[in-house]
Amino acid sequence: MKKLIVLAMAFVLIMGSVTVAFADGPGNGKGKGKGKAKGQDRSLDLGVEVLLEEEKELIEGKNVGLITNPTGVDKDLNSIVDTLHNDPDTNLTALYGPEHGVRGDAQAGDYVEYYIDDRTDLPVYSLYGETRKPTAEMLEDVEVLLFDIQDVGTRFYTYIYTMAFAVEAAEENDIPFVVLDRPNPINGTDVEGPVLDEEYSSFVGEYEIPLRHGMTVGELAQLFNEEFEIGADLSVVEMNGWDRDEYYDETGLEFVMPSPNMPTQDTALVYPGAALIEGTNVSEGRGTAKPFELIGAPFIDSGELATHLNDLELPGVTFRAASFTPMFSKHEGNLSHGIEIHVDNEDAYEPVVAGLHIVKAIHDLYPEDFQFREDNFFDNLIGNGWVQEAIEEGQSVEEIRLQWQNDLKEFKKTRKDYLLYK
Repeated sequence: MKKLIVLAMAFVLIMGSVTVAFADGPGNGKGKGKGKAKGQDRSLDLGVEVLLEEEKELIEGKNVGLITNPTGVDKDLNSIVDTLHNDPDTNLTALYGPEHGVRGDAQAGDYVEYYIDDRTDLPVYSLYGETRKPTAEMLEDVEVLLFDIQDVGTRFYTYIYTMAFAVEAAEENDIPFVVLDRPNPINGTDVEGPVLDEEYSSFVGEYEIPLRHGMTVGELAQLFNEEFEIGADLSVVEMNGWDRDEYYDETGLEFVMPSPNMPTQDTALVYPGAALIEGTNVSEGRGTAKPFELIGAPFIDSGELATHLNDLELPGVTFRAASFTPMFSKHEGNLSHGIEIHVDNEDAYEPVVAGLHIVKAIHDLYPEDFQFREDNFFDNLIGNGWVQEAIEEGQSVEEIRLQWQNDLKEFKKTRKDYLLYK
């Protein structure tokens, strides 16, 4: 009898532990998510699916040019290139590739020349390098121009300017432009960071928007077209079923790498701030399995840096002391020391503020070794010249943050006019 009682009590304890474990798991509001089960929602229809199912008149019977890359897939991972090429109602005549190319096989900064796509025998024109805007010759056989590329929600990610320049080319050549919309992977509600100073306009920041813009590519296209007076015949094929507050892992979609150093949603989440390291002599983790999540250099004391950053108690993030050896890019083949960024709560995490704290910490702890790049690339990334000066003058990140609030407030007012998903 005693054995039966003991067994019964053990069973109750085990079941209680299992219940607690499930209660503390995903979907209950604790940990990383918002209380929503990850990867369960398959009701979302992407722009490409809505185009083919509901708005095919935009392309039917017309010669179609397509700007895309490997992210141009439907929710079953079928490539839009192959789908349109095999569609009897669509005449796909040309492909256009952004940085990293249509098939995504080029590293950052590599120039992808004109070539013939092996699978479709279609001409592929590069929109990165010498020609960033489609020329009249490139558009010779095109009657409507489509854009279908996944953005990552950050101002200095170049695909949105590939889109903007193509919108300009479409206007100049009297060609309708159609954006097939996709989710902002780091949500469409949070807006953060300084608004670009137009004096620092470049291919990593063409228009006056903040570092984390909180918009989809379709919404950005409309803002660019109206606010910066491009004036193209622009259509946006909206998604069905996307909520603005969703992160990518809440959509039920598989994450396809937008570029070789953007492997996961976690990368995209830290990117608005961690990528500021690109403007320094510190490695941003290129050449490792976790670009932008790993940050370091041979001259850093990893324990010291991690302790310094964790003592700041920044919301939603923990910094782990880490060492790594980049296989390429900065400090290639050299053991580097620094941190790995672990986002504990994506809703509380502020990537731009965290990124500035990382830059300032390394600047202050290792003044003899740390350097901003001589080509002012940090200024191009942050979108102004005053933040670097403020760091060098010893200002706090909070003081720096206060200085961009007025411009950010004005942008938020403008942004409201172009939001498609309320």
